[in-house]
Amino acid sequence: MRLVWQLLAVAAVAFIGSQGIAVVGANPWLTLVIGVLTAVAGVAVYRWVVRRTEHRPVTELARPGAGLAAGRGVLIGIALFGAVIANIALLGDYEVRGWGTVAGAAGLVGFMAAAAVTEELLFRGVLFRIVEERTGTGIALVLTGVLFGLSHLFNPDATLWGAIAIAIEAGGLLTAAYVATRKLWLPIGLHFGWNFAGAGIFGTVVSGNGTPQGLLDAVTSGPSIVTGGAFGPEGSLYSVLFCVLATTAFLWLARRRGHLIPRPKRAERVDTVTTLAP
Repeated sequence: MRLVWQLLAVAAVAFIGSQGIAVVGANPWLTLVIGVLTAVAGVAVYRWVVRRTEHRPVTELARPGAGLAAGRGVLIGIALFGAVIANIALLGDYEVRGWGTVAGAAGLVGFMAAAAVTEELLFRGVLFRIVEERTGTGIALVLTGVLFGLSHLFNPDATLWGAIAIAIEAGGLLTAAYVATRKLWLPIGLHFGWNFAGAGIFGTVVSGNGTPQGLLDAVTSGPSIVTGGAFGPEGSLYSVLFCVLATTAFLWLARRRGHLIPRPKRAERVDTVTTLAP
């Protein structure tokens, strides 16, 4: 029952925020404000509903060190996406045609902040965390990663390969970042940094969501396996490669810290289900 309440609470914030952003339309400054407010509201609602349903401190969103962890995640996300773009550019398949707009980039800050926070709360904070209790880290990572990839099939220019790539690279990487730290701040920052780098800095399509108006006016051309095609560079094999490498590093760190939870034995699973039952 707690899974349902937590999902509904965060999903409601995400829905209201997305509707607000849709209403303001092309106004980037209002998008910035609504996006940031949605992110803040998402964190507040998550804390509230977890306390009410689980009766515990919300350690995964602990305030001490939150800014540093989120900032570190942003830098990692930007660096990873930058590495992808650099390799595509080396093949001559990424071209900067000029400058975009600061206002457009500001709007993307709000949009990507809302998306990063609400998606991480839903997929890592609620789904992965609760599924992991019953199945262990490995199975939960695969199951929620697949679900995360499938959720991107609803985007305007989505492709099956794009969804598979998202499941592998983002579903694995963001979950591994959470497992390594047992905090949501690093994956939130990483998620935001990756998305904002794609749209807000390098001016590329993110997850099939159309042409952005960021700091750079750029275009990709060439084989879809390299550029990601209409889905954007997240559909590039370079994205899969770099994110798998980063995922491996985070899982190694998680193992070293003793953060991996093994699959419970049958008797333990029965006891857990009984305990979690309302």
